[in-house]
Amino acid sequence: MALDEQDKRWILAQLERVETNLLTEFHKWASPVDARQRSYREQVHALELELDGVKDRIAKLEKTTG
Repeated sequence: MALDEQDKRWILAQLERVETNLLTEFHKWASPVDARQRSYREQVHALELELDGVKDRIAKLEKTTG
């Protein structure tokens, strides 16, 4: 059984609809995940800065007592 042009157009339209729905749902899921990752990245960066400060203070103390 061969597909005529109308069948092909219908199939393409259905594929486009499914693709659009999948991309929409993925975007809904990915947006909050991305926001959380950005927040975690900022928190880790702040901790790294604080750790660097502590390391510097320890190094200064070691110089004065060493």
